[in-house]
Amino acid sequence: MRIGTLVLLAPALAAMGIASANAQDAQYAHAAIAAGNLPAAERALERDTRAGSREPQVLLNLAAVYAMTDRPDAARALYARVLAGEDASLLMPSDQVASAHDVARRGLRMLDKSNAVLLTSR
Repeated sequence: MRIGTLVLLAPALAAMGIASANAQDAQYAHAAIAAGNLPAAERALERDTRAGSREPQVLLNLAAVYAMTDRPDAARALYARVLAGEDASLLMPSDQVASAHDVARRGLRMLDKSNAVLLTSR
């Protein structure tokens, strides 16, 4: 199991942002998410994925951005990619270690919960 580093808890997804493999891009994406600049974070993370990154931390961060910008289908697809790949250990901001697969499953549950609330609200 590989080890990645979690650097941010996305506000709407309770601590699910993860650092990318490229430290400079990770810092930029982290700062952009923390500042609420989701378009800038999305650009940086999509640049990583276009460059071929399959790192769970990149995919999970991008899934969180998609979820926070009301694109649940795109977020689900990225969570599924994480689950289909090799698991990795992620260091959370609290210095706890979490499985990338567990984080992806949590993201999917949060998306499902959000949809259930939308379906039952007036």
